Formats: sequence, structure tokens, C-alpha cells
Amino acid sequence: MPTHSLDRLIRPKSIAVFGGKEARRVIEQCDRMGFAGEIWPVHPKLEEVLGRRCYRSVADLPAAPDAAFVGVNRTLTIDIVQELAARGAGGAVCYASGFREAVAELADGSDLQEALVSAAGDMPIIGPNCYGLINALDGALLWPDQHGMQRAEGGVAILTQSSNIAINLSMQTRGLPLAYLMTAGNQAQTGLSDLACAVLEDPRVTAVGLHIEGFDSLAALQRLAARARELRKPVVALKVGKSEAAQKATVSHTASLAGSNAVSIAILDRLGIGRVETLPEMIETLKLLHTHGPLKSFDISSMSCSGGEASLISDAAVGRRVNFRTLLPEQLPPLRETLGAMVTLSNPLDYHTFVWGDLVRQTEAFSAMFAGGYALNLLILDFPRADRCNGADWVTTMDAVTAAAKATGAAAGIVATLGENMPEQVALRLLAAGVVPFCGISEALAAAEVAATIGAAWERAPPAPLLDAALEAGESTILSEASSKGELAAFDIPVPLGRSAPTPEEAMRVAADIGFPVALKGTGVAHKTEAGAVRLNLRSGEDVMEAAVAMRGVADGYLVERMVERPVAEFIVGAVRDPVAGLVLTIGAGGVLVELLDDSAILMLPTTKNDILRAVSSLKARKLIEGYRGAPKGDLKALVEAIAAVANYVVANASRLEELDVNPLMVLPEGKGVVAADALVKRRR
Repeated sequence: MPTHSLDRLIRPKSIAVFGGKEARRVIEQCDRMGFAGEIWPVHPKLEEVLGRRCYRSVADLPAAPDAAFVGVNRTLTIDIVQELAARGAGGAVCYASGFREAVAELADGSDLQEALVSAAGDMPIIGPNCYGLINALDGALLWPDQHGMQRAEGGVAILTQSSNIAINLSMQTRGLPLAYLMTAGNQAQTGLSDLACAVLEDPRVTAVGLHIEGFDSLAALQRLAARARELRKPVVALKVGKSEAAQKATVSHTASLAGSNAVSIAILDRLGIGRVETLPEMIETLKLLHTHGPLKSFDISSMSCSGGEASLISDAAVGRRVNFRTLLPEQLPPLRETLGAMVTLSNPLDYHTFVWGDLVRQTEAFSAMFAGGYALNLLILDFPRADRCNGADWVTTMDAVTAAAKATGAAAGIVATLGENMPEQVALRLLAAGVVPFCGISEALAAAEVAATIGAAWERAPPAPLLDAALEAGESTILSEASSKGELAAFDIPVPLGRSAPTPEEAMRVAADIGFPVALKGTGVAHKTEAGAVRLNLRSGEDVMEAAVAMRGVADGYLVERMVERPVAEFIVGAVRDPVAGLVLTIGAGGVLVELLDDSAILMLPTTKNDILRAVSSLKARKLIEGYRGAPKGDLKALVEAIAAVANYVVANASRLEELDVNPLMVLPEGKGVVAADALVKRRR
């Protein structure tokens, strides 16, 4: 990251442009948006560009520019950046491609991208291989192409690595007020998080959206999240990469659950950065956050004049955390009085058309609904085509929503089921009145869920810095199950009573000492169940001898353990190294069906018992602990404490640990604890 501030680069008062047609387009875009500062073209041959005097070099410029757009070939880019840095420029956008994304090299074999970063020194640079930025607040553009933005007094910032996606987002007609649009390209020096931190400081920016292809720096992302919380300016992210293959490990189940997308989700959740799945969701969420900020709860209301629309939004909420909380008793009388006896009072509410076109009665009905203390109040309304229809009654409904929101102080939004049925001018009018114009039911509910999730995260204490522990050099070794359990037991993780035995005869004697029934496991086998190296509930010495002889072909020894009573549930708890995040903790439904059930959650380290409890509560397997279909409840408290103990072990051994697998961690009936029935540790010697 640059050591100097990005302020001059993103809010320049003077701009130098280098190159031919791309540089000319930058000047055109600045002129179109009314940039009031100085623009200095630099070209070796031209005398003037668009009425402005041309300079021959950086040295000829009248002063060090605040920002520069460098639209020349990749080799010349490095030279110009070096000259700009020496002159004291505020920063540069590097347009050229052919750097690390193309594995380009200079003749002497040094990496072009490294040469560019070295040339910049302390001066901030954006790119290479990017279009640059649009500052619509000041009309300052380092942008060589068309776009759909216009001057703004305030709004949200969107940042992406992809210039084409940035162009697409600039063309949105959904009413989203865009203050900044930035592209980071290769993120050679300055990443998305650094740029986002800079735009957050602008008091005119209300929220930030990130389109992330790859995390540039976890340290920078943590700084961004912390600053966003301090300034009360929420950040949402669309992290692409779901289709990336999950990591595959040779010895443990844990790594197969900790795919890169799952880790990315855990990082964002930990930091209180909202997650969206699509670009439309990002736009709608940013509109909500711009207008109302994070929501105080997941409780929402919905009104429509159609039972079909009420069903649509009810169905769309399935699987989401949003809650159509029941109407309060005090809401019922005014709703009944206004809407009449024919309307069923519920949430979502089909208010029928008895009050359609009546501004006073609609305002009364909507006000009664908005007075229910919901975090967000939605009204479904698709506007008719202006070229063929008369929309007067729809405008009346819109005005009633606006009046009710103002009277009650409630957060409100109007939802068009089809995006094209929310005209841009209507959307802009609603935003100006403090009502969110949502395009799409699913997108509106996603926005509400994300805004409430950020609100809940901000209510919790700020997270501790993520564990940063590089793996030390050395040879890898896999500890035996007995040794693995011994290490875990030292951290107060319950394990079964057991001992190792080299021969079937010794295994039989150990079993008699421990007491029947016992479990017999073959040692030296990674996946014992699949290899037939596990026998359970052996009740005599003869049973132990027979089982030990049968697995002699795959095992190099034996572990004899006292049988654990029948558990309520089986969990997996493990740690694996992610290429970006380092060590992460995985919990989920365990036992032999761990991959089949695919019921897991990632915890970033260090973690807390509250974080662990939330993660366990997010799993389908929690139903077993709660007492599924009359079965006894599991010992949830002991489960959380055991997972916390595993986390402590991982943190304490972070520089040596490669993988950890506790599977199954058996959850016994309430009050009886948990037992780590199997464990594996892979670490550096």
C-alpha cells in the first residue's frame, strides 16, 4: 500500500494526462462533468488538446499535479510514474495492461509490475490494467471511456477490480446515487480496501460497495471494517469465486469443508461487512444503506393491494433471516377502521383496493402499519408504463407512503416486483423523500437482511485482529491418534480413556485393564473407518483379539479406548490453513457423513464463545442438540467449551500447525459433556 495519503489522487484540483486518444477522452469526461480544476495534457508532438496547451514532459508541467492519468504503453508507463513521483505528484492511474496479469517481463528479467511499484515509491498508484476513477462529487474523472454517472452532492462509492463491471454499474437506472466509482485493476500497490478507506473519509459518502475478485490484503480489509464502524458508514461486498474448487487435503476431512468461498464468507461476517450475491442485490442494498443505514432488527412489514403479491414476498423470504413479525394489538383498531371488515389483518398485509386512490385513507392505513416498530416497512407497487397508461393513482399511493413515513419516522421502501416497473424518475423522487425505491422483491429482502446483519454486527464488540501466524519451516509430521489426543487433553479437551498396544495380545490385556466395552482402532491409518480399522462395542477379550487379528493387514498397531455412551449428535471440529486467511476453524456435522451432509461453518481465529455459539446455531445439526423429535437434548454448553478449547490449542500452536481434525466430537446428553472420539494433528516437527 502507498505510504502517502490518497486524498490528492481521488479529490484532485489539478490533473495531468499522458497519451493519445485515451488521454483526450479523460479531458472530455472532465469537461462534461464540469471539473473546475486545472487539466494539463502531456504529449511529445501535439501543441494543444481540446483548447489546452500541451506540455512535453513531467518536468515541463507548471506544478506537481494532484493526479495523473497515464495512458501510454507499459514500459513508458514506468518511466512516467517514476518522474511523477520525483516531482511530488499526488498519484497516478496506470491504464496500460500487460503487467502481472499477462506475466510480462522486462528484457533484464525483472518483473514489470515490481518495476512499476518500485518506480512509484511513496506515490500512490491505481492499477495497472484499469480505467481509473470517477469522482462525481467534484467532477474529477481519471476515466477514458463513456459512463452513466452525473454530478452528485452525496451518495455511495462502488469499487471493483473490473473496469467493464464498473461501466455496467455506472449505467444503472435504479436511482442509486453514485458518488465515486473506482477500479483497482491489478492492485499492484493500492488495493480496493485502501481505496475504500480513502473514500470513507469523504463526509459526502454514505456507504461503500465492493466487487471483490481476490482479497488484496486482510490487514487493509480489517482497517476498512474498523473505520467503517467508527464512521457508521456500512460496507457491503460481492465476493466472486463460489465455483472455485474447495481445498483438498490428503489426511483430514476438515480441509474439504473449508473451501475458499466459505472462508471468504467467514472473513466478511467476522468484520461486519455485508455480503451480497449479485450486482442487483448490491445496488438495492446500497440504496437502503444510503437512505436508512444498518437496520436495528430483522423485523419487517409488507403491504400490497394483492394477495398474490403478499404470497410472492412471503415465499421470497423463506430461507432468509427477515421476520414478518405479527402485528401489535394496538395496530389492529386503526387498520380495521381504515381498511374495513373485509381485509384480513396480517403481516404481510393485503390491504385490497378499498382505499385505492384515496390519499387520506391510504396515509392513515400506512401510518398504522409503520407504527408497529418494524426495522423496515415495505409496500409493493409496480408503476404502469408512462407511454400507455395513467399513473395518477400510483403517484397517490407513493405520496401516501412518503407522508406515512414522515409522520411516523419509520424506515420505508416501495418495492416494484419487476425492476423495469420502477421508473428512474420515480426512484429519484422517492430517494429524495427518504423512501427506498426497491427493484425486485428478492433484492429488497436481501437488502433488508444484509442491512440488519450489519446492524447486529455493529451491536457486538469489535472483533479482535485476525490471527496472523506464518507456518515455520520444517518437515511435516502426522501425530498418532494417541499423541494427538494427548496434546488436546492438555488443553482441557475431553478424550476417552485409552492406551496404545503393539500386538493383538497386548490389546486384549489393555482392554481388560480399561474395562469393557471398548473400541479398537488400528494405528497408522488416516481414514480408519473407510479402511475397516475401527471396531466398536467390543465386550470381551476374545472380541478384541478377533478384531485386532482382522485389521492386522492395514494397521501397524492398536489403540484401545473405553466406549463412549451413545451420543446425541456428532460434530467435526478442525483447523486448516487457507492460502489467504491462514489458520481457520471449521465446525460442522461430523462422523462418517461429514462431506455428505455438507453442514459446516467457518470461524476465524481468535474466536469467542459467543461466536462459537452463533456458528453452532447456524448449523442444521443444532436440531439434534435441541432434542430432535423427542430425543434428549445435547450438552450445548460443553460443546461450545470444547470448541473454544480446540481454538485455544490452534492459536497456541499456530506457527507449527498445518491441520487438525477432531471427528467425531461426540455430544452427550445434557449435563454429560462431550468426548473427542477421534483426532488427528499434522504439524511441523
